[in-house]
Amino acid sequence: MERSASNKIMKIVTVGLMAALVFVGNYLSFPIPNGFLVSRIHLGNSMCLLAGLLFCGSTGGLASGIGGALYDLLNPAYILSSPYTFISKFAMGFVAGKLNRRNSEGKITVRTTMLAAVTGQLVYIVLYLIKSFFTVLIIGGTAEAAWTAVGTNAVTSSINAVISVIISVPLYIALRSALTKTPIKPLINEKTESKGYFNPVTVGLIAFAFVTVTVYTINLSAQSKLEKKDMEEKEALEQRLEDYEMKLDHLYKELDIKIPDASLSEEN
Repeated sequence: MERSASNKIMKIVTVGLMAALVFVGNYLSFPIPNGFLVSRIHLGNSMCLLAGLLFCGSTGGLASGIGGALYDLLNPAYILSSPYTFISKFAMGFVAGKLNRRNSEGKITVRTTMLAAVTGQLVYIVLYLIKSFFTVLIIGGTAEAAWTAVGTNAVTSSINAVISVIISVPLYIALRSALTKTPIKPLINEKTESKGYFNPVTVGLIAFAFVTVTVYTINLSAQSKLEKKDMEEKEALEQRLEDYEMKLDHLYKELDIKIPDASLSEEN
């Protein structure tokens, strides 16, 4: 009983530590604007992969999702997309953790680790590009603009993916041996997860994220419609003012009325 409680506490601490690394990794970045959205090249994904490779699917997934979502929550440019970030980052860490398993001989090969890291990144890229495409459409962009944003984000995501795999795999290999000599040894590449990954915490977080993403999408769509309506009203008002000016100019010419120069009247 004590051992089980100790393992739970250790897992919570591990999730918090890896989430902090993911959070900090996101700040090591530089943005790349693409017209509608802002894409970034950063080190956050490498920490997501590292969390997944080192630990089981749920532990790595939670650390990745929480760390990425916290970064978005504290950044005004990404705050509304934080729930979707949780889902996509969770998926990356979870897939990497699930695929980085021991073979029949009880060993994890470099090839297995590389495959797990690449697959985790591919899952994230697909989810991220889907989000990018529909976000542009929701905020009023055309399909052409959406595909342009997807193309730009695909390039930056691919660069991120390569950097993440290059950094995370060697780090995993180096840290795995060192961490097996610490109290968190039972968590390194767990063979089984006692309660599975569909425990109340993960299910609750994922359900919350899905609900928030839905609300965010509805709110973004409504906001986009309001902004579009305001823009149309502004353009209509400008057109009416222009028409009135043209009519006044025509009237002045017909009545042979000369408008005094405002600058000259101020000088006098």
